[in-house]
Amino acid sequence: MRLDVSEPVRLPPACPGLRIGLYGGSFNPAHLGHRHVSRVALRRLGLDRVWWMVTPGNPLKDRTDLASITARVSAAQAIANHPRIAVTAFESRIGARYTRQSLRYLTARHPAVRFVWIMGADSLATFHRWAGFREIAETMPIAIIDRPGFTLKGPSARAAHALGRWRIAESDAGLIADLDPPAWVFLHGPRSHLSSTALRAKA
Repeated sequence: MRLDVSEPVRLPPACPGLRIGLYGGSFNPAHLGHRHVSRVALRRLGLDRVWWMVTPGNPLKDRTDLASITARVSAAQAIANHPRIAVTAFESRIGARYTRQSLRYLTARHPAVRFVWIMGADSLATFHRWAGFREIAETMPIAIIDRPGFTLKGPSARAAHALGRWRIAESDAGLIADLDPPAWVFLHGPRSHLSSTALRAKA
């Protein structure tokens, strides 16, 4: 991974010991479902902050309808509207194409921060296709938030089976940020039916 040094890489504020959830995606567009996931993570995982990582583009998805990163960040900031949710597009600055590259960067820059990777159960269903999914699991704990249609599909997915022995009980979700990876938890509860794909189709 080659770092773009044409201007400084700015990240949201962080300090040692802070418990920060990382929620990555295209946010094309951001919607209240993203905010719902973040609020669930803040409450159930005992996090101090959640960072929305607006990606340059998902390698596994069609980028034909992808809005500019400036537009997506602006819209995400308006939707987030929460003092403990920050929006960042640092991945485009460091030239990261894959999540594992971004997580390497963050853990190297903030080794004393307790990061947790957050993703929806729909992403868990395809997690085995992500570049270096095992490395991601070994870099930081993971929290999976239930999504409509994936309550059973997510936990039965290939990656979930591969990482099965490191799954912790949902009742211990509040401990996840303090655990050494690999460790992951699946959170059930109220689910948002909103999706960026559906919103684009209505536009």
